[in-house]
Amino acid sequence: MQYTEITVRYGELSTKGKNRREFIGRLNGNVTKTLREFPDLKIYPKRDRMHIALNGTDSTAVMAKLRQVFGIQNFSPSITISKDIEILKQTALAMMQELVPAAKTFKINTRRSDHNFEYDTNQLNLLLGDYIYDQLPQLTAQMKYPDVTLRVEVRRDGIYLSSQTIKGAGGLPVGTAGKAMLMLSGGIDSPVAGYLAMKRGVAIEMVHFFSPPYTSERALAKAKALTAKLAPYVGTINFIEVPFTEIQEEVKRSVPEGYLMTVQRRFMLRLAAALAKKREALAIFNGESVGQVASQTLESMVAINDVTTLPVIRPVATMDKNEIIKIAEEIDTFDLSIMPFEDCCTIFAPPRPKTKPRLDKARYYEEQLDGAALMARALAGVKITEIHSHDEFMQSDQDQIQSIL
Repeated sequence: MQYTEITVRYGELSTKGKNRREFIGRLNGNVTKTLREFPDLKIYPKRDRMHIALNGTDSTAVMAKLRQVFGIQNFSPSITISKDIEILKQTALAMMQELVPAAKTFKINTRRSDHNFEYDTNQLNLLLGDYIYDQLPQLTAQMKYPDVTLRVEVRRDGIYLSSQTIKGAGGLPVGTAGKAMLMLSGGIDSPVAGYLAMKRGVAIEMVHFFSPPYTSERALAKAKALTAKLAPYVGTINFIEVPFTEIQEEVKRSVPEGYLMTVQRRFMLRLAAALAKKREALAIFNGESVGQVASQTLESMVAINDVTTLPVIRPVATMDKNEIIKIAEEIDTFDLSIMPFEDCCTIFAPPRPKTKPRLDKARYYEEQLDGAALMARALAGVKITEIHSHDEFMQSDQDQIQSIL
């Protein structure tokens, strides 16, 4: 069936009071960016819902993109017809015929914003229900939990019919909760943390540390590919490459083995905080899970967090690995994350890192290095790439990774 419009219904936006307009505006911007590859679409954000006029665009492709936009509770593809009762009956019957025999029960649900229309909602419900039952006697009308609900909306510009309600991503529009930096490794946890941050309305920029020649271009491509997996939830994400080789070499040369990881991660957090300040971000997110590895004990977190006063938020902190993997599989980052390309968190990893590092010792070992100069050189080498949900070069990166395997 050729649909003419997609009706988008908001989720938590209905509770936002005076900020509702701002939230709807942000959602409109995110939807526009996500659907930019469909130039014929027209998007009309309203107070109670958003209308996307397809203008001949394939509804299936558009809906696949909409599923990933945070702030959408659900949406329905619909057909627009003139306000003619006979056309309405025939169109409603055609929609129901497509759903038989999978559907056994049905319900008509009418809304009428044009109160000048000749039939009220109850009359339309009865008229259409009787007509469909007469033509399709195998169907039974059922008011509670029917297999199919045929929605009819009578507006001033026509009548809109829909028979599907597709679940959206929920959450809040990305950007309504401010901006943060996400420390993105190549593993399973940090992309999940990024997904959960965006679901609560946080706009994220990826901070990825790379250490050539110890880390390869393949590892960098993998991190960008993970970013591309998350980009559809907002439309665009900035990917920030931070060169980390010199710092890692200096830390390995000067710091006792047990504190290598602690001091290294202190530098990572310092750099993320410096980038957050420069790019007007309000917090830092990462994929740490309490007790999962040596650097993620509470003692280690205290020793590492010491370098910044910015909030460091860990969305997966209390999840076990299986819970994190489940989300990674749902958002399609798991297969990329487990590809065996090294990242800078694994190189120079000591065999026996301190699981309970002392803060005073971490400070002391770091003070022996020329931290300001090391950071300045790393920040001078930063490279920023804007990654879109449909970037072809990101697809080629993923193809390259797959071919290597």
